[in-house]
Amino acid sequence: MSPLTERAGRAGETGGTAPAESAPGYRAARTLPLRVELTRQLGRRRTLVMGAILAALPFVLLVAFAIGGEPDGPDDRVTLMDTATASGANFAAVNLFVSAGFLLVIPVALFCGDTVASEASWSSLRYLLAAPVPRARLLASKLAVGLGLGLAAMVLLPLVALAVGTAAYGWGPLALPTGGSLDPATAVQRLVVAVAYLFVSQLVTAGLAFWLSTRTDAPLGAVGGAVGLTIVGNVLDAVTALGHWRDFLPAHWQFAWADALQPRPEWSGMIQGAAVSVTYALVLFALAFRGFARKDVVS
Repeated sequence: MSPLTERAGRAGETGGTAPAESAPGYRAARTLPLRVELTRQLGRRRTLVMGAILAALPFVLLVAFAIGGEPDGPDDRVTLMDTATASGANFAAVNLFVSAGFLLVIPVALFCGDTVASEASWSSLRYLLAAPVPRARLLASKLAVGLGLGLAAMVLLPLVALAVGTAAYGWGPLALPTGGSLDPATAVQRLVVAVAYLFVSQLVTAGLAFWLSTRTDAPLGAVGGAVGLTIVGNVLDAVTALGHWRDFLPAHWQFAWADALQPRPEWSGMIQGAAVSVTYALVLFALAFRGFARKDVVS
């Protein structure tokens, strides 16, 4: 075997990094910069469509309230939905409430599940590795950008809702369903806490989508699998016969952020939910990196 053939064989075994490691000026840490990956993902149509959908939701709810009038709770019970038109802060909180169970799952699953699988479906993944981009570096860049876009999606919705609600219903205190209110400054702080918890609670969805993305060449399969298993978790959480076993389901804690919208916030539910989500996410991220490091990339 000639030296050239031998070096090419070693490159294929290591993801295409062997020849360039000895090349002058090569630095593994400088391959696939985050700004390059972010620019690529921001310019994709699915990113723009998802952003448009999230930005449009507050306007849809605004029209719904304008047509249907002020919401009324059943049996004279006051819920968060009943306070939607009290102020811009209430309108933003209601937007989080109606979207937390499903809508906010989709951008996280999309941005983390599509990222690697799409490269494989375009047959460009092997060329990235032959560039050469180390496998761990490639996954780290794509995961960081995917999580960043997922966080941006969760911030976009309440920001637009707060602006739309303030324009429609005025800037005022956050009326609490349990009685009383929070002044506007405190209300904004609590909404920030709610968004932060929602993002942490969706890390398990991100981990599942990312792991599936490294296992398949079909982006729709990775995204759909993550969303589908999240729905299964919601269904299982509705089975009260499972008792305390439901505490180990991330879906069981998905609305714990509402505990921040209290005169005195309750942290126990959010702490437990964050611990469950982060634990599952770390395991899934580790599986993704471990499996991809050994995967035979042919697409």
